[in-house]
Amino acid sequence: MKTQILALAEGQALAVDLLHRGEVVALPTETVYGLGADALNPLACAKIFEAKGRPLSDPLIVHLPNQEALSVLVVPNELALRLAEAFWPGPLTMILPRRDVVPDLVTAGQETVAVRMSAHPGFQVVVEALGTPIAAPSANRFGRISPTTAEAVARELDGRIPLILDGGPCCHGIESTIVRVGETGLEILRPGPVTREQLANFGNVLAPTYSGAVPGGMKSHYAPRTPLEILVAEDGVCADPAQSIDCSRLGLLSWTLEGKGFGGVEALSRPQDLREAAANLFGALRRLDEGGFERILAEPVPEEGLGVAIMDRLRKAAV
Repeated sequence: MKTQILALAEGQALAVDLLHRGEVVALPTETVYGLGADALNPLACAKIFEAKGRPLSDPLIVHLPNQEALSVLVVPNELALRLAEAFWPGPLTMILPRRDVVPDLVTAGQETVAVRMSAHPGFQVVVEALGTPIAAPSANRFGRISPTTAEAVARELDGRIPLILDGGPCCHGIESTIVRVGETGLEILRPGPVTREQLANFGNVLAPTYSGAVPGGMKSHYAPRTPLEILVAEDGVCADPAQSIDCSRLGLLSWTLEGKGFGGVEALSRPQDLREAAANLFGALRRLDEGGFERILAEPVPEEGLGVAIMDRLRKAAV
């Protein structure tokens, strides 16, 4: 299969046509690039699992064309409706009781489904023109580093899918926050751009008790091929390992360290801005992974705000 890479304006009509015909298409979102198919067509969704090598036990996130579609796919409670009003379109995914219209393949056989509404204008044009929800996990091989550019998608899926729409770099750079929304509050099942502090303004944030499968929730995920190790910070400060060992064959994902003596260094954010660090995370990891190093060392970031989501991804990449 030949994979085309087209700019958004040039390729949107073709993307809609392919999706109508039950094909898969890589699309930009505000978080990471997604591999999309008609969410109500199980044969089309099966191609997502095939292209990614994704286990059928890992459910998909369904992206809605508009907020009205929420009640078509799920049974929303009052808190879910308030969260949708506040954060959609945007990087918040809600797990809610599904309706029968949602295929079992999409939910991994569960009675819940993960839904969100993307804020990316290019994605919105496609899903609105398609007129049906799009199931879209990240557009990479299963368990690997999520792509934040069209070029990164091509390195993962070239020859496996017909089309990649190039919308430039993703602005958030990490996947959406996933919450399970109940009658008494919400559980954060995957941290992301919408933070705990923001969510606490709308209801009780409860300790997670959800035992079902969560998209991107497996223990090992977002992983480079090169082994990754997280440095241990003492009193919030990491000592530079290059001062005590030969680091010339190692890559460093840096937060505060200059990394002198390392074979390669990627700084998440020189001004130590967590939003910038989140946007840079997967691209920096991918470049280090392609650098031919024996190991990648990652400096931890402060676990506050978006730092919680960044450390969640690093821990899963290091398993």
